[in-house]
Amino acid sequence: MQTAHLTALEAKHAGLDRKIADESRRPLPDEVVLHDLKRQKLRVKEELEQL
Repeated sequence: MQTAHLTALEAKHAGLDRKIADESRRPLPDEVVLHDLKRQKLRVKEELEQL
């Protein structure tokens, strides 16, 4: 169970990283969206570190 949760968190972290990169590459990136995505990514990272 722990491994499945870890894998899911890693996948979510990678997905958020891709979304951040995609948003950053836009001509006029939405700073609010970027901030929210980065906050989500940090929460996932913190949860990964606790495992």
